[in-house]
Amino acid sequence: MAERFLMKGNEALAEAAIMAGCRHYFGYPITPQTEIAAYMAKRMPKVGGTFLQAESEIAAINMVLGAASAGVRVLTSSSSPGISLKTEGLSYIAGSDLPCVIIDVQRGGPGLGGIQPSQADYWQATRALGHGDYFSLVYAPSSVQEMVNVVFDAFDNADTYRIPVMILSDGMLGQMMEPVCFPDREAKVIDKPWAACGHKNARPHNIINSLYLQPQELENTVVERFKRYEIIKEKLASAENYLTEDADIVVVAYGASSRIVKSAVNAARAKGIKAGMIRPITLWPFPVNAIADAAKTAKRFLCVEMSMGQMIDDVKLALNGAAPVDFFGRTGGIIPSPAEVLEQIEKLAE
Repeated sequence: MAERFLMKGNEALAEAAIMAGCRHYFGYPITPQTEIAAYMAKRMPKVGGTFLQAESEIAAINMVLGAASAGVRVLTSSSSPGISLKTEGLSYIAGSDLPCVIIDVQRGGPGLGGIQPSQADYWQATRALGHGDYFSLVYAPSSVQEMVNVVFDAFDNADTYRIPVMILSDGMLGQMMEPVCFPDREAKVIDKPWAACGHKNARPHNIINSLYLQPQELENTVVERFKRYEIIKEKLASAENYLTEDADIVVVAYGASSRIVKSAVNAARAKGIKAGMIRPITLWPFPVNAIADAAKTAKRFLCVEMSMGQMIDDVKLALNGAAPVDFFGRTGGIIPSPAEVLEQIEKLAE
């Protein structure tokens, strides 16, 4: 049996990144993700890596751009306001077709808001992580163990598709402690002939750039990038289905909210209500097929989020009018309770 460790979510993310081959971390402290930076400050020197606390989030993301250009596995992390500051740099990274991993441990907003858990960065993560035509692959784990698991996939897929990858956590998942097993998995080595890492083996001179002064050249580059996005949609869209086979009411929730929803669904089943849950694991690409398939038998959908309603837009798009969609959410850092969600399910069942 694999050895288990009791770890805080933020620290488990950091250790998993090291195991996945990350040796370069650039960041800036902000609650509730500071433990990631603190853990990296202790561990990176011991594994021959680089930890640098930048003077700002803007400086940190540009350091990530530089390290990614050299072809190394690089990580940064922040919380909601800090991610906003990083978005310009992330657009440059995407425009240069560079791989990196970003962790967002969400807190309440807008503005400084509060340091309690939130899911109000959904639109930012999936739609507005910088200017221009591009997407980032976005994972939304719901447990500390799943955080560990997706870190490996995040780095591998970032390298494979030359894309920034975000792991969307929150103050609840980042701060909670759970037992975890680290997978017996080697860090994948992916050839990067495009990297600016010296003239090894007499390769051509590489230039990393996101500037295209000729409109046609820029359009061709963006169109080619979107062909890659279609492959990502086909191969990587992922969701968990829970008791959806005969469900009349399907609740859609991700991350920390899904833990609460699962309890509410179990309570509804105990009362004879046929409820189920779909939990998107990737938020981009959104698991459209999982939602659409559930609509073949389900009568209603309920979207539960720690926000005023953001993922609900993607749920409605996936359903395309096949079933009505209701919403329940708490915001400001308030975590919905299983009893509140159960009450919403019971109302729909009536």
